[in-house]
Amino acid sequence: MPDMPTLGSLAADLEGGRTTARALVDECLAKIADTDGEGVRAFLHVDAEAAIEAAEAMDRLREVKAAPSPFAGIPISIKDLFDIKGQVTRAGSRALEDSAPAAVDAPVVARLRRAGFVVIGRTNMTEFAYSGIGINPHYGTPKGAWQRGTGHVPGGSSSGAAVSVLDGMAHGALGTDTGGSCRIPAAYNGIVGFKPTQRRVPLHGAVPLSSTLDSIGPLARTVNCCAVLDAVLANEQVAPLRPRPIGGMRLAVPTTVALDDLEEAVAKTFERALEKLAREGALIERIAVPEFLDVAPMSVKGGFAAAESYAWHRYLIVAKGDIYDPRVAGRIMRGESQSAADYIDLINARKSLVARASARLAPYDALVLPTTANTPPRIADMKDDQAFTKANLLSLRNCTLINMIDGCGISLPFHREGEVPVGLMLAASGGSDRRIFELAAAMEGVIRV
Repeated sequence: MPDMPTLGSLAADLEGGRTTARALVDECLAKIADTDGEGVRAFLHVDAEAAIEAAEAMDRLREVKAAPSPFAGIPISIKDLFDIKGQVTRAGSRALEDSAPAAVDAPVVARLRRAGFVVIGRTNMTEFAYSGIGINPHYGTPKGAWQRGTGHVPGGSSSGAAVSVLDGMAHGALGTDTGGSCRIPAAYNGIVGFKPTQRRVPLHGAVPLSSTLDSIGPLARTVNCCAVLDAVLANEQVAPLRPRPIGGMRLAVPTTVALDDLEEAVAKTFERALEKLAREGALIERIAVPEFLDVAPMSVKGGFAAAESYAWHRYLIVAKGDIYDPRVAGRIMRGESQSAADYIDLINARKSLVARASARLAPYDALVLPTTANTPPRIADMKDDQAFTKANLLSLRNCTLINMIDGCGISLPFHREGEVPVGLMLAASGGSDRRIFELAAAMEGVIRV
């Protein structure tokens, strides 16, 4: 997104006196309020008054050299899945509208505030985060980047998060990723989305989908922007990101599952990116990853998401199931038929999967694969259940492979201007987060040329 500011450029402008936090907030609020834009669908709640007050406070602190970080005063959006003190966390659902307001911020929200980021509002999402498409029948569906006049899906479940960054309604977004919910909307909208190693970022204060697979990550305009936000979320020092040379990178393209049934535009763009990386000196090897064949069978009864979401929803869905999105309710209810033995088998199978996959990937710097097997479908086409199911599975499949092996991954835009958005995913075993950022930082400047 060459014409849009980055967190680094905004921090420099704030430090140099070329802008103020109040000005940044005012600009974002104006874009949210634009009746010709997607603000009304991208946001479920806008914190206008509080955001203005926070921005003015950050400006005063900067004047006396007391800003909590270089990024203090930059507006960000928060997915409706997270607790914000004094607000109701609806998780994109009507079923939670009468819940009590949160008593405290979720830890990740508190960490962003401590760094001085300004919360601009709560973003729309797939109800209870249970889809990779981004449709929400309760609050509307924000249109994604591709062919706005026609209306294509934004990707999910962090749909409003991606659109808020895409349209300049926020300069970074807090999302979650259980099977791709940061990376899929990033891919569909031509921005960057990161799924960290799960254990690095606390899950408390977010409505769960799957406690086994849920991860909390950022969506932003560049790799460095995501690295900054990720460090804050993980309570780590924000350090300069040094790109690794592409020459000599050891990249593995998994030929098992991940390249099946790719749409023509995805396959063509992916091969073009691989050719570019090879010309830059990357060592690319196509390898079988038989462990990926185990993932689909583990989800035959709904997998972790169905079992763990049913445990959380089982009383609420009895009381208010009639106001759930039927597609979401159907997935949750698959967990009702899983037995304790089924769930224990899942846990043991995943332990084996993680160990075997980690050993297979150890010789390589990263896996490289398409983020999604498809391009963003038309919103109108998603009224058909069969079309929705097919598109949802294709959107989630590759990202889910990485969550299931307890890995980390990033989606980079690698389509050319005027082409349908396509995401390139770099991924590795858990604990490789910094390496993935360094590899991605080197690639983002060359793969779209």
